[in-house]
Amino acid sequence: MNKLIKSLFTIKCQKSNVKCSLRGFTLIELLVVIAIIGLLATIVAVSVNSARAKARDTRRKADLKQLQTALELYFDSNNAYPSTGGNWWGVSANGGSRATSGANAYIPGLTPTYISVLPIDPRGDISGWSGYLYASNGTNYKLLSHANGPESFPSVGQPFYDPVRPTWAWMLCNGEPACSSW
Repeated sequence: MNKLIKSLFTIKCQKSNVKCSLRGFTLIELLVVIAIIGLLATIVAVSVNSARAKARDTRRKADLKQLQTALELYFDSNNAYPSTGGNWWGVSANGGSRATSGANAYIPGLTPTYISVLPIDPRGDISGWSGYLYASNGTNYKLLSHANGPESFPSVGQPFYDPVRPTWAWMLCNGEPACSSW
């Protein structure tokens, strides 16, 4: 096959009266192409990571809103919110006494009547205080999506902004003192 291609190329070159020779790419040309492909792959990877972070943020907002709705349904039935004695409970390494009990335990009495299963943070990081956390004294509550690592967080005046943890948590609460001091 190679001989056939070579002979066709030679015939074409002879007919055009131009000096021709078979020639491949130089090492420099190949390196330039590889560098361009690497640069494009890096740009795509950064874009995908940014989209994943935004998707996680959207999921956190939806999860916190869903928990808030379930808590309000619980309150309508029981005239109190599920109490943790004012302590933080959550699915995290430091999340209080319920940290190792799974996603169904960090808000007592909420599952399965008011929500089928309690969500966990989409990042899946449960080191330290990372993850979803809940604290309530029965009268007030505060929900957090807490992160140890770099994530985006709401700014002052935006929904889900936590004045106590402005650079490392998303928050929903039902009133004072939970919103501004817990």
